[in-house]
Parts: sequence; structure tokens; C-alpha cells
Amino acid sequence: MEEKRTSVINQPVRKKDAMSLVCGKPGYVDDGTPSDCLAVKVLRSPHAHAWIEDINTDIACKVPGIEAVYTYKDVPQKRFTLAGQTYPEASPYDRLILDRRVRFVGDGVAIVAGENEKAVDKALKLIKVTYQVLEPVLDIHQAKDADVLVHPEENWKALCDVGADNQRNLCASGLDEDGNLEEVMDSCDIVLEHTYHTKANQQAMMETFRTYTCIDPYGRLHVISSTQIVFHVRRILANALDIPKSMIRVTKPRIGGGFGAKQSCISEMYPAFVTWKTKKAAKMIFSRKETQTAGSPRHEMEMHVRLGAMKDGTIRAIDLYTLSNTGAYGEHGPTTVGLSGHKSIPLYNSNLEAFRFRYDVVYTNMQAAGAYRGYGATQGLFAVESMVNELASKLGIDPVAIREKNIVREGQKAAAYYNEQMNACALDRCITKAKEMIKWDEKPLAQDMGNGKIRAKGVALAMQGSGISGMDVGSATIKLNDDGFYALSIGAADMGTGCDTILAQIAAECLECSVDDIVVYGADSDSSPYDSGSYASSTTYVTGKAVEKACVELKKRMCRIAAKMMQCDEEELVFDSDGIRTADCSQKVTLGEIAAKSMNGNTEASQVTVTHSSPISPPPFMAGMVELEVDKETGAVELLDYVAVVDCGTPINSNLAKVQTEGGLAQGIGMALYEDVTYSAKGKILEDSFMQYKIPTRLDVCRLRVEFENSYEESGPFGAKSIGEIVINTPSPAIAHAIYNATGVWHRELPITPEKVLMGMLSHEN
Repeated sequence: MEEKRTSVINQPVRKKDAMSLVCGKPGYVDDGTPSDCLAVKVLRSPHAHAWIEDINTDIACKVPGIEAVYTYKDVPQKRFTLAGQTYPEASPYDRLILDRRVRFVGDGVAIVAGENEKAVDKALKLIKVTYQVLEPVLDIHQAKDADVLVHPEENWKALCDVGADNQRNLCASGLDEDGNLEEVMDSCDIVLEHTYHTKANQQAMMETFRTYTCIDPYGRLHVISSTQIVFHVRRILANALDIPKSMIRVTKPRIGGGFGAKQSCISEMYPAFVTWKTKKAAKMIFSRKETQTAGSPRHEMEMHVRLGAMKDGTIRAIDLYTLSNTGAYGEHGPTTVGLSGHKSIPLYNSNLEAFRFRYDVVYTNMQAAGAYRGYGATQGLFAVESMVNELASKLGIDPVAIREKNIVREGQKAAAYYNEQMNACALDRCITKAKEMIKWDEKPLAQDMGNGKIRAKGVALAMQGSGISGMDVGSATIKLNDDGFYALSIGAADMGTGCDTILAQIAAECLECSVDDIVVYGADSDSSPYDSGSYASSTTYVTGKAVEKACVELKKRMCRIAAKMMQCDEEELVFDSDGIRTADCSQKVTLGEIAAKSMNGNTEASQVTVTHSSPISPPPFMAGMVELEVDKETGAVELLDYVAVVDCGTPINSNLAKVQTEGGLAQGIGMALYEDVTYSAKGKILEDSFMQYKIPTRLDVCRLRVEFENSYEESGPFGAKSIGEIVINTPSPAIAHAIYNATGVWHRELPITPEKVLMGMLSHEN
């Protein structure tokens, strides 16, 4: 009897590029581009808000080796957005490549291109700029309807109705509600009300923003960039340069991390403009300082939460107002803010009778924000989860028990999540498993260890989404090649997440072959099938389903070719891993033979392209629990143990799912305890390097223990949902909760530094 092939789904398959990575083989932008191209750098504004009265580049242009110096006078006056989003973008068109009005410290003033960095650096110092310094808007509370406008220009425009109004410094504004909130609040036993604040965290990816550009043999602009969004980059550059999209090709090499930063077109427009003007190859590599001060960090948000409940812990009403700071430009401003409410309020769906979610997204003269893993849900969950923990403390109810009483459960419809039905939800089992792992019921909330330290525990839950429902598009082309191996072409971008491997696993499962028999390539805007890009936790769920559908169709195509070869009806044939046979096993042709036939006198295509989009976005869920110690003399917080249990449907690759979770937890821990962004009185970021902007090392993130509680999402490939973003969301509220249990002080602003902890304890004692 023939042995059945072992499934490759939910297996720890090694990443396709693993050995290349560990051996340090070249693959990134700077590895594969010529050294004799033009070096491109940008002169940046020293002022948060100013008008360029005069700019003199004459002396700079005379520096030996300088190719060109460009100012606002040289660029198209057509506004665009850098946000990598599906057209029409929700983000307003508020940018120029260079603008006469500079809107934050670090905004572009001039582009310098030269034969080498030394010449460019010298020329940058010789550009003479006369500024009329204007009053900046640096307080998010004063931005809305302020006298000072960040974008007073008449050619500003919003393509979508998101409540934007540049004459009010509003990038977006909105309201979503269900039920009679005030009536329900009035009938509650207890109403709590607090405000929470999160900062503009940096993605801090290892590879900074970088792009190489050249003119191809056909006169088209070829852009090779570290980007998550090749197709969106093509559109953005076409808008910025005011040229046809057909004149641009965008490809991506290996990406050294993105975490959402590279969902905006941060570096591409500068070398692209230089190359288009000079017809010479050019390259721009952001310094770490530029990445920290002119990148695309998480949106700063302030969230005001009002929660109504009964004495037994029943949560009946939630009222959330989010004030989001988009900074000088509106990239992702209208979309991130929605997740602060729509991915937090629905967690407590079981007894919820009413909710209201309001938001304003304001322009300020601060670094423009963008996309970062969690995309607004991270901020909202810090606020709502902290409020639930405060409610539990106020009522004297175990914080896990109060969650078990109120959480969303499988089969429920969630009004605060676009009325979507939760068809796959193992959140209850995630909580149970996490409790067992950390021995929650066996430990007190806090315990004085007698050595100057207090040990305490904390908890938080999270949900996210799987792609943007009704919008995100994933596509895949699968082709049978000589000798019977397959080529899988995708437009999604593997940025270290392992999506090339995961999509190959899905294809291998469908085609009953080894993952090694699937060759994956992409992303190239010329040759790859269209894909929205790698963001919004969409790749496995959306693109993975396209791969699954494409493989099913390819098997049908191969059966048609085989039917002609064996002179039988297609219905008589069975696909059999290494070939196709008749049901009675009397005839069989191998994949290699089918591939050979497909190239000789054949009229049936041996490749298939499938495009997929989902009308729903099934959320993954997560329970996180932490144990830590607080030093009573210094306020130092030491993490001891963090357990995370995730429901991502069916994990396609168990190893990569675990690594994704651990990486997200580390970033969440950094957000909770270390990563701070502060501005000077004149609007300059003070944390402009890793010497000042502290991210946790492996020694700072304690023992991380990750488990999975599987559900099965019918609409996903082999039951899969997403995992990329949800994993960052529980650390900040869980850690804040544990610190409260240890000290008796709630910290409602991140990061929670030792200074804040110590001062909080001293104030609490007094």
C-alpha cells in the first residue's frame, strides 16, 4: 500500500532563505547595486514650521563631483500621499517632493546628487537658505481649529470622505456608535473614566530606508527599493513625478525589516526624481538619524475611555474618544485611528449594550507618522485593556475572571467590528491556556519578596484583523515547469516574516509535493500578479487563499493536458503528487511528461493566475500574562516571565508563527518600558539615535513562552487567520497592570520608565 505523504501545514518548515541569511550572503538593496551611481542626500529643515524666503545653491553646484541640486522650484506642483494604500487612498494628498513651506524639523529643503558622498556632504553645507520662521503647532490638544494652519495650501485634497479639513488642521474625524450609550451608562452601577497616552514609537528595523534607481534599456524608470508595497510605490512615484505609471517598474530585493515603516514611500521619491531628471543611476540610503527623525513612526494617540459596568463585573457600555497625531503629513492618519476602537471595543462583546467611538486626527508640526505593526489597535488596546484592569481592581474581581465574563465568543456578531460574525474564535481557550502556563490561580496579584522587590502579575487580551475586508487583493501565479517542479510568482513582499516559505507551504500542500519543489519569486510590478502588498496582516490569509485557489485550478489544467496524452476523459483522472493517473491505475503520466507536453503542440496553459479578496476580516485573538518584579528603591522593572497564547486559526508554519509572536512581544515590551520620543520646545526630536532611543535587547525581554490554541477559519487557506500584528498588542497593558499591582499606582502614559515608577511610589506613599 502506498504511503500517504505527510502534510506540510502547521509544520516547522525552514525558511527558504534561511541558509543565505545565516551565511551573510548578499541580497539587500545595497548589496546588488553598482558603486558608481550618484549618491543622493537631502538637506533638511532645522525649523518645525517655516517659509523658505530664499535658497541659493550656486556655490553648492560648483563643488567638484556634484551632478545636480534641486529645490522646491524644480519639482512638480502636484500633491500626493506617501501612504501605501489601495487607490483611492484614504490619506489626503498633502505632499510635494520639496515644498516651499517646511512643516517639521527634518522636512526636505533640497536634494543633492553627486558622484560620491564626500562631495554631496560638502555641497549640503554650502546651500544658503533664508527662512521666515513661523509659529509651529506642537500640542495635539491645540491643533484642531488652531489659528496656525499646517496645510493652508489650496491644492491640498482628500480623495475619500474621512472627515478631513485642512482649514481646521483635521486629517480625519469620525463617529461610530450603536445603542443608547448615555441611557445605558446612567443605569450602570459604576462608570469609570480615564485618559491614556501613547508615544510615536519607531519601528527601529535593522535596515534603514534605501532605494536605487536607474533608467532601463527602454527608457523606463526602474526602482529597486526596500519596500513592502511595490505596486503602491509605482502609483505614488507616478503621482509625485507626474509621469505615466507605465514608465515605472518597481522591484524589491530582500528586506531587512519593515514592521510597517516601509508601507510608506519614504526614500523612493528622492533618487527617483534625480534619475528621471538626469537619466543617471542614483541611490539614497537613510542614516539612522534620518530614519529616526524623518521616517514614519507609530501615531501618537491620546485615548479617553469611559466604561459602564455592574457590580458583578458585567461590562455594558464603552465610550472611546481617540485624538491621534498624524504629524506634518497625513500618511495612514485616517486609517490607523479606526483600529484604536474597532479592534479594542469588540473584545468585550458578550454583554455590551452600547458603544460610542469618536476620533479626531490632527495635523501638527511634528514628524509625520505612518504604519507600525498593530496599526492603531496597539494604542487602543493599551487604553481599553488598562481600563478593564482598573474596573476589576475597583470592584475587587479577579481581572481574568472579569474578562471571562465579558469576552467575545465564537458565533457572536460584533457591532463594534462592522457587525462581523466571529466564526473562528478560541479566545476563551487562549485565556485558559495562559492561566495554566503562568499558574495564575496559584499566585497572588502581588507579593513582597523581602529583598526590596515586589513581584506581581498582569494580564491583557488582544484582537486584530486578517487583511482589510472588501479591499485588500492578493494574487498568485503558479506554473508547472520542466521536470515537474513549480514556480510561484507573488506580489507580496517577504520582509523577514517568511511569507515566501508560508505561501510555498500552502502550494506544496495543495500540489502534494515537497516545499523544495516550489520556487518562489517576487515582487516585481512588471511581472508579478497584482497584490496590495505585505501589510494589514493580509499575506497568509488573503494571498495564501489566492495561492490555494491557483493550485486547485492548475491541477485541473494539468488533468486536461494529461487526458489528451492518455486519450481519455478528464473526469477519469486523479491527481497523484508526482503525476496524473486514471482512477483504475491502468495509465499514468508524470509531471515531467506533462510539462514536456505543455511545450509541444499544446493549447492548454500550464500556468494559472488567481486573484482573491475577502469580504470579511476574521480577527486573530491573543491572551498575554506577565510576571515581573519592581525594585522599591529604584523603580526598576525586571520582567521574569511572559506567556502568550495566540489563536491565529491554523498556523501554517509553527516555527515562523512562534518567532513572529516572540518578536512582536519584544517590540511591545519596548513600547511599554523603554522607547520614548520627546520634543524640544522648538519641535526637534531628542531621541535621534539608538544611544537615546532605547530598544530592548534579548536580555531585557525575559523568558517568552508562546503557545497556540487553534480555531479553523473557513475563509482562510487551510483554516488560517493572520498573526503578524496581534502579537505586539498585549505587553503594554499587561505590564502596566502588573506594575499597578506591585506599586498601587496606575501608569496611563507610555513608556513606564523607572523614574516614573519610583516617583509614582513616592507620591502614593505620601
